[in-house]
Amino acid sequence: MADTAEASIGVVTPQREHFSEGLMLACGRRLPEFELVYESYGTLNAAASNAILICHALSGHHHAAGYHSEEDDKPGWWDACIGPGKPIDTDRFFVVSLNNLGGCHGSTGPRSINPETGNEYGPDFPPMRARDWVNSQALLADRLGIECWAAVIGGSLGGMQAMRWSLLYPQRVAHCIVIAAALKLSAQNIAFNEIARQAITSDPDFYEGHYLQHKTIPSQGLAIARMVGHITYLSDDAMADKFGRDLRSGDFSDNASGEVEFQVESYLRHQGNAFSHSFDANTYILMTRALDWFDLARDYGDDPARAFADCQASFLVISFSSDWRFSPERSREIVDALLAAGKPVTYSNIEADQGHDAFLLPIPRYLDVFHAYMKRVGAQ
Repeated sequence: MADTAEASIGVVTPQREHFSEGLMLACGRRLPEFELVYESYGTLNAAASNAILICHALSGHHHAAGYHSEEDDKPGWWDACIGPGKPIDTDRFFVVSLNNLGGCHGSTGPRSINPETGNEYGPDFPPMRARDWVNSQALLADRLGIECWAAVIGGSLGGMQAMRWSLLYPQRVAHCIVIAAALKLSAQNIAFNEIARQAITSDPDFYEGHYLQHKTIPSQGLAIARMVGHITYLSDDAMADKFGRDLRSGDFSDNASGEVEFQVESYLRHQGNAFSHSFDANTYILMTRALDWFDLARDYGDDPARAFADCQASFLVISFSSDWRFSPERSREIVDALLAAGKPVTYSNIEADQGHDAFLLPIPRYLDVFHAYMKRVGAQ
């Protein structure tokens, strides 16, 4: 483990729950059975009143904190916020982080075997909605003996799930923490997701989603999709600070030979190539479509205040000044709807140059706001 591991929860082991009862989905299909992979940190108290649910974003998974072995040098994706003395303090809370249905990190998804056919689901895996994830998470909560979450927390797509939790199970959420999210995607966001999907489906190795049967993966398309997404997660200032116009190879002199390569080009290729071998293409398509289709107020006459009318949770909403993918204006729409519905809400817009990815990073002001609110959660 890294030298900073003393602030971490240490080595963690993923767990698995099998649900033989299946799940009816929003699309009208039923999963006959499914499994959820999750990790837990901290200890559930006798009253089961200190449980926190972490909902992950588009390419996230269950490994949110700690390490998977003593030799592991890469902690979970939200290790900055989860652990002893951190905002989500594992000395006080029992934290559950899971891989969503349709994922590719252990929970039932396109790479899983369909018990009705004996083959991988592939592109035939049913489409997911945020409400499907919430309903499956509620079954996991039942299995763990958790009647009410002290808080449901998520960033980006995870924040959308957290809001859906407050609507579908109002009596089971005491606090709802929504970070860098929106009531629904903008047209520009949907456009970026469609470009990413087109990159994947246009790859000759995609085979209409049946690439596993052909023993290949659409690695080029998936890498391009990741590069497109990664650009949108960073701000212009963040990219300028990190790369500027620095060159990795070549030069601009009159007698230079060979191609010029910028550092940012090399970085994006590295990110894309790594992602193409760690993430499933059908899952990426499923997750981006779930993002596109999310609209919290659709079932409430397109009135977000009406959507929140029955919520019983207190809310914390956080945005970041340089986030242009999920801009502060989108978070203020959430806050305005909560205020119109008469719900208790705390809002903070954090000055940060890191763009949408800021919600994953240990930005001091962000951690201070998060930590202060979580003290309120723990005091109840």
